[in-house]
Amino acid sequence: MKNQIRFNNSNRDFYTTLRKRVDAYFTDNKINRQGNMTMYIKSAVMFGVYFGIYFLFITNSFHNYFAMIIGAIILGVAMAGIGLSVMHDANHGSYSSNPSVNKIMSWSLFIVGGYPLNWQIQHNNIHHTFTNVNDVDEDIMPPTPLLRFSPHDKLRAIHRFQYIYAWVLYGLMTMIWATTKDFKQLLRYTKEGHYATKKMSFTKGLLEIIMGKVFYHGYMLVIPLFLMDIVWWQILIGLVIMNFVAGVILAAIFQPAHVVPNTEYPLPLATTNTLENDWGTNQLLTTNNFAASNKSLSWYVGGLNYQVEHHLFPNVCHVHYAQLSKIVEQTAHEFNLPYNTIPTFFGALREHTKMLRTLGKA
Repeated sequence: MKNQIRFNNSNRDFYTTLRKRVDAYFTDNKINRQGNMTMYIKSAVMFGVYFGIYFLFITNSFHNYFAMIIGAIILGVAMAGIGLSVMHDANHGSYSSNPSVNKIMSWSLFIVGGYPLNWQIQHNNIHHTFTNVNDVDEDIMPPTPLLRFSPHDKLRAIHRFQYIYAWVLYGLMTMIWATTKDFKQLLRYTKEGHYATKKMSFTKGLLEIIMGKVFYHGYMLVIPLFLMDIVWWQILIGLVIMNFVAGVILAAIFQPAHVVPNTEYPLPLATTNTLENDWGTNQLLTTNNFAASNKSLSWYVGGLNYQVEHHLFPNVCHVHYAQLSKIVEQTAHEFNLPYNTIPTFFGALREHTKMLRTLGKA
């Protein structure tokens, strides 16, 4: 079974040394690993922009279609910002040292149409454990055969053009979240035993998903239909624009973190079902940083341009990644291990596009 894949822990010197150094950094500087006032202010800004624009919509404060389109775009930007900078840390348990605060903030995923438990299983339990492992890591298992994210997947003729049309499909990401994805994951994760490990029943999960979808579509679709002075199809267009913008932004941050030429796609040995390296080394080999010097980008994307640090220390709040990167890079070099990084954001997008082209060829 997929979950029986093991890591080769015969040599864990790199990660053992790194953990000691990171622990010493927090202890010596008397710093809390979780969020601080910077995190809370950012959350207020993200939610303020999102619900501020939403309020302008339902009060009919936009007086022409151009203004509405701009408003929908801003909603999409804020929606992605909530996911990247608030929801992500909360579902990792790194937003606050108070578990109750983390749980409440993790519910922000309901605001953008998702279900926290499924996200935690896919992202925390599977992706962060078996990063870039073919047929296990769902982040490189696209929901459509039109995309190929792994060199071990089946190659189709259409893939030669995926570097062109991929971004259109990326824009559908949050719309899939808000409609069918959670129900499909509920069935699969129940069958695979993930729900049992979370002490969650199928029935309870189904009810929570349904309630979440009713809440999301209620405030994003039903309320505008009653309050806004435009016809229903115009509201739908606005929803599509908002979700498309959010989907493209999310893909632009997560895809260059793993689907680029300098990351690896490890396969377990067929005889032992064991990966070549230990977990920590595997994170270095399969993960990529970008635009480390771009503080504005890092603020907006929740430090996820520091994907290497995030994967090695997912329970640490992203406000600390910039400082941790110095420790991680130094330690990686000492152990003659790669520290994958691309200097700029657009350079990272270019490398992802290059990888899509490579994966689209025989």
